[in-house]
Amino acid sequence: MESRKILIIEDEKSISDIIKYNLVKEGFEVDTAYDGQEGLQKAIKETPELILLDVMLPFMDGFEVCRRIREVSMVPIIMLTAKEEEVDKVLGLELGADDYITKPFGMRELIARIKSNIRRVDSSDSDKNMQENLQKFGNLTVDMNRYEVRKDGKVLDLTLREFELLKYLAERENKVFSREQLLEEVWGYEYYGDIRTVDVTVRRLREKLEDDSSDPKYIITKRGVGYYFRRI
Repeated sequence: MESRKILIIEDEKSISDIIKYNLVKEGFEVDTAYDGQEGLQKAIKETPELILLDVMLPFMDGFEVCRRIREVSMVPIIMLTAKEEEVDKVLGLELGADDYITKPFGMRELIARIKSNIRRVDSSDSDKNMQENLQKFGNLTVDMNRYEVRKDGKVLDLTLREFELLKYLAERENKVFSREQLLEEVWGYEYYGDIRTVDVTVRRLREKLEDDSSDPKYIITKRGVGYYFRRI
């Protein structure tokens, strides 16, 4: 089987080398960049299948790199951060990162996250080969085949993770799921305590789907429990 290419954008060479060593052992092809500008160039030019992106980088920080990558590519991005501040994690997700992991992290956990995100992309590619499956929800049209959502006929710019969350909830309308359940089922790995990831993704989805995100019609909060999708 062809090896999958991972791009590590990390300015601390010792950390980058350890990650690279372990990923190569797992059968991945690995490229590295040690500053934000070099990382952005390689991300666009070499089309990796997943990017590990540090937040604190020379020349261009990880947030700006993430924002610029998202202008041209939906490649899965896992942000690496040494910071504990919630605002940094939220900002990464707001800019389109698929996941984040805080240093120091266990290599087994990192590899599990990488494999999970790659599986999600493989699954979406496989789904695109299935027969067309359009669903209507009020002023939304969801094309499960093309991974495309239209609102009043206009295509919405959703990330793969946002679409996966919408698809999961819409296919199970009116069923309430906890944040922990959604993290495990949609993000595809065991719950590590990052339930804020779900909240941020829900908020981004609401801003794109809803006429008034403060009074949502589709993705509803069940206070103290979680979220569910309501057909209108």
